[in-house]
Amino acid sequence: MSTTFQSVQLKDDESGKRRKIIKDDDHKVVEDRISELPYEVIVSIVSLLPLKEAVATSILSRRWRSVWSSTTTLNLETVNFEDLETVNYFCQLDYDKRDQEEGQKYVNWVNHVLEQHSGQSIERFRVIFFLDNEFSSSIDKWVQFAMEKRVQTLELDLLTTGGGWHDDDYTFPYKLLGMEKEEFASNGIPSLGSGGYYNNIGFKSLKVIHFRHVGVTGEVVEFFLSNCPLLERLSLDVAKNLVNLRVVGPSIALKYLEIKYCQRLRNIEICDSNIVSFIYCGSLIPLHLKNVPLLVDVTYYKWKAYAEFTRILFSQFSPCLSHIEILKLDIREAVYNQNHVLPILANLRHLQLLVDADYHWSLGRLASFMKASPYMQRLVLGLNMKTSNKKIAKIEKAAECPHYYLKEVEISGYRGYKCCVKHVMYLKKNVVALEKIVINPVRFWCAPSGYEINVLKVDEEQNARDHAIQYLKQKMPSTIEYVCL
Repeated sequence: MSTTFQSVQLKDDESGKRRKIIKDDDHKVVEDRISELPYEVIVSIVSLLPLKEAVATSILSRRWRSVWSSTTTLNLETVNFEDLETVNYFCQLDYDKRDQEEGQKYVNWVNHVLEQHSGQSIERFRVIFFLDNEFSSSIDKWVQFAMEKRVQTLELDLLTTGGGWHDDDYTFPYKLLGMEKEEFASNGIPSLGSGGYYNNIGFKSLKVIHFRHVGVTGEVVEFFLSNCPLLERLSLDVAKNLVNLRVVGPSIALKYLEIKYCQRLRNIEICDSNIVSFIYCGSLIPLHLKNVPLLVDVTYYKWKAYAEFTRILFSQFSPCLSHIEILKLDIREAVYNQNHVLPILANLRHLQLLVDADYHWSLGRLASFMKASPYMQRLVLGLNMKTSNKKIAKIEKAAECPHYYLKEVEISGYRGYKCCVKHVMYLKKNVVALEKIVINPVRFWCAPSGYEINVLKVDEEQNARDHAIQYLKQKMPSTIEYVCL
């Protein structure tokens, strides 16, 4: 039941200071102490709210009327695009309705918000909507606004229909970096103090950059890396102009790098860097690693089939295999070669594999990873099915591979097929120190668009859950904690 306030009165406290006393509809006294906090503290509180809720606080009292305009968080999200139904709704709209009518409405709203913002700085600036280069002039001004406010986290999450890049995707403007495109190409990467527009707005405060469907070249990326001394996180998703990517030099602050679905990317070089985490989703391309002693967290998801994927990948990561602690791989459709012995991953503690559960050598491949990870403590298996007749898929027996440190196993995408059950039983038998097993019928992998494709049959997940509860649970000893999500 909601509460309405019937009366407001002022009352002297023990120190003689007047306090606002509010009585609700049940005549219970509610004392407003929040409004008495320092203005900076109130702004900090409001900055934790979604923007629409922050704006709504303006009706509370005269003092609150303009608090929201000083918020340090501008998450400019009008609808929840994490909801697949919402995304589908916008994708199904015709061009004029989505890009012209809805897009223009969103642009007008953002412009209105920015005009009213009076804060000296912002910690996070996030744009998320279906916008392309037709709105470039507006987006350019938003980026300029964020830079002038010494933004720390800059997110341009520009959505499109389909999974790949589009020719009309927004392109990050060279002019915001102090040069025209031709000057940039001929003069190389401008540095701090080189003059131009860069000095007037400053990129010094940037700590996080996330761009989706934003065209950036390798030179633009190098500019950010070289001239943003606090930049620790960089995420580029569907960047149409990215061909060569270089992260080179110990002076670069970058620790977390995420590159996803950049179809034109042909080469990545990471050298003499303090990078800690590397996430890559895309085609198998040349990856040059050298002197990356802090790299401990690696994710590599391919979007095409490569028979020799595992061998090539381990060759590329050979300079850092000895100190990787977290490894997440998509090894679907990679051929299992019994004669290829994986190198030992001595420090690996967490392994996540997306596998073809109905591939006849899948257990042998699993065993090879277990042998290569003798001190692994947590294993996550994402089960994918590729054959049409999953119920009779033949899985070859694999040699026993006792593992003495693995304590927790999670099976994601579980189905009640024999091939899935064999994976669970193999792990139950070979993981000597197993303490907990989690069965999760929900898939954890996504389409290139970033959203999961719902191709499940009716009740498929629920049937898998029922099978896991009624059949698998009985197979587990009481010493193992069994969880079905």
